[in-house]
Amino acid sequence: MKQTNLRSLLKRLQLLGDPKAAQGMARFGIVSKKVLGVSAVSLRKLAREIGKDHELAAKLWTRGVLEARLLAALTDEPHKVTEKQMERWVKDFDNWAVCDTCCSVLFDKTPLAWRKAAEWSRRKEEFVKRAGYALMAALAVHDKAADDRRFAKFLPPIKRGSTDERNFVKKAVNWALRQIGKRNLKLNKLAIKMANDIHAIDSPGTRWIASDALRELTSAAVQRRLRRKKA
Repeated sequence: MKQTNLRSLLKRLQLLGDPKAAQGMARFGIVSKKVLGVSAVSLRKLAREIGKDHELAAKLWTRGVLEARLLAALTDEPHKVTEKQMERWVKDFDNWAVCDTCCSVLFDKTPLAWRKAAEWSRRKEEFVKRAGYALMAALAVHDKAADDRRFAKFLPPIKRGSTDERNFVKKAVNWALRQIGKRNLKLNKLAIKMANDIHAIDSPGTRWIASDALRELTSAAVQRRLRRKKA
């Protein structure tokens, strides 16, 4: 369905919207200039119907509508995404849903993902910084062939970011640490050590990040799964 008409597509999004759902999304921190209240299930179904379309994704993004941007991330073509586009989009991030969707279904599949994860983790803007750590988490889940050393290099930036008390940053730092620590036993040990180092910083944010990560990474279920994976 490559010749999708932008106007008709936006009309469909409006028809799928639910004002009550939009209000519910706001309670979970999903806020933007315009939110229609379209469910994730409906968006993914629509994305499958459209297929991959880089030009359409670019047009959808410029509409400034939350669901249009989520749909843009779902339908864009990773190999056509440029650094300029990534920098333009990341500056538009205004909630965790758009940030995490872009990072986990699109940006992590680009050749620039590893570099941008490190770069963005140093940025000051809340959702740009979150994007750096969200990319680390997404790469830990999706890049099955990546060497352990590449993930080990993310641990110092994770420690650095752990002192940022902003809610959406610290949650992404925690997410990245947990996902790296669940790849294999070697990285699990490194992540547990880093979690203990972060806990020793002793601030409200670092204590939460470390305690929550240690609870999962040292759990019997995770340890059992990683031992089976190694075997």
